[in-house]
Amino acid sequence: MALTETPKTELDLIQQAQAGDTWAFGELVRHHFSPVVNVAYRICGEMTLAEDMAQETFLRAWVNLNSFQPTGSLKNWLYRITVNATLDVLRRKSDMPMDDEVVQMIQDPTPDPETSLVQKERSENLQKLLRSLPLATRNVLVLREFGELSYQEIASVLDIPIGTVMSRLNYARTRLRDLLKEQPSMQEAYA
Repeated sequence: MALTETPKTELDLIQQAQAGDTWAFGELVRHHFSPVVNVAYRICGEMTLAEDMAQETFLRAWVNLNSFQPTGSLKNWLYRITVNATLDVLRRKSDMPMDDEVVQMIQDPTPDPETSLVQKERSENLQKLLRSLPLATRNVLVLREFGELSYQEIASVLDIPIGTVMSRLNYARTRLRDLLKEQPSMQEAYA
């Protein structure tokens, strides 16, 4: 592909990046950065750590990009790296900070302080509920609800049978529903 040509598809960008084109890889990063941060955040519960995990994900992706087969889904491959990188850090880190208030306040300025506070409380409560789930179950739920992956894609990313994906997802949803019932203020928010 000539240097003046602009890639038209993700596959073009992948092929250019695999050939060493850092601009093409940057485009892939720009496209996938937010979803990767979101998945990492929902697993670890700390925004700064999630952003670090996204950077680690893309560093690992760049180093191993030639092993990626363009016949597969880049999104799934990146999510697999994200889950593994985040789990590695969580295994090494015994006391995860529970609050990322300052980062949220800086990143999410809203004109209405009351609405902002309610949204922040709901988000924090949901994150606490997510953290209360077993990690294996949480990973499946995060990839399905926040990563928007199919059951088959989740099975591929986590390298588990599709039946396990379905049972963990069912357990996670049931458990979250039960936890929400215990918190009347949360019932209204997520009804």
